[in-house]
Amino acid sequence: AKVAVAHGQMPATELESVMTAFYEGQYDVLLSTAIVESGLDIPSANTLIVHRADMFGLAQLYQLRGRVGRGKIRAYALFTVPASKPVTDQAEKRLKVLQSLDGLGAGFMLASHDLDLRGAGNLLGDEQSGHIKEVGYELYQKMLEEAVAALKAGVGDDDDIADTQWSPSITIGTPVMIPEHYVSDLTLRLGLYKRLSTMHDNAEIEGFAAEMVDRFGPLPDEVEQLFALVRIKALCRRANIDKLEAGPRGIILSFRDNSFAEPEGLMRFIQQQGSLAKVRPDMRIVFIDDFPKPAQRLKGAGRILKDLVKIAEGGKAA
Repeated sequence: AKVAVAHGQMPATELESVMTAFYEGQYDVLLSTAIVESGLDIPSANTLIVHRADMFGLAQLYQLRGRVGRGKIRAYALFTVPASKPVTDQAEKRLKVLQSLDGLGAGFMLASHDLDLRGAGNLLGDEQSGHIKEVGYELYQKMLEEAVAALKAGVGDDDDIADTQWSPSITIGTPVMIPEHYVSDLTLRLGLYKRLSTMHDNAEIEGFAAEMVDRFGPLPDEVEQLFALVRIKALCRRANIDKLEAGPRGIILSFRDNSFAEPEGLMRFIQQQGSLAKVRPDMRIVFIDDFPKPAQRLKGAGRILKDLVKIAEGGKAA
């Protein structure tokens, strides 16, 4: 068999000539990286072997599988996994999902499963990329609907629209999700995420938590942490904090537009903390503490934010 090699570090002209030669049948086998995952239509290709399929993402595998079977000849896609060691739980889920996607509408189902496995944008922010542990799920569709509604209502100023839609970015470094073993139905899980992403009032959040206990049983740790993060998000909005990062050694806060409602009260609060708080040159505030466990970070962040909300709303920190 004649073998061609293709990878992303080859010069563009050389890569193009190799792919053209393979397309024209001058080679029997193409050995390549994942560079071939999209944009190629080679009807004569009827067999694909993916080495270490457990290392690829779900969408990548779906795209790679689509490179064969584009002609009238029956095609085969073979995915290999290590024989000597087990694959991760996430990799096993990806491969099982891919096996089940064999009918019409598979693309939409793939997107839904990928959303659930890998995490959608920032659950507690408005970015459209990121991992679920970085926290969240503020659906793009919801934001689009709100923007359209605002424009129809005559809100023409982009700043006004942004002011109603901004959402804090929160990083705690812990998984926050509704696990499959707690709510097995994918569509239902996504619906619960969507409802939760719209909640800003603490009473509403508590009511939703009680509803989930009633419907599905006691909340797992991941869901407890998810609700704690949603409460933190609500406090961040009230204190005009657009980014919160909590780690084992402390918490870093930054304010939206570097603005706080009561700057004098804020400075007094920082001074009261002594060596445990400081303002960095980039105007971010660092609160130093030991938070080795995620639960301690959540609790510590909530305590600090409650004090900042009191100051911002005209009261005094506890």
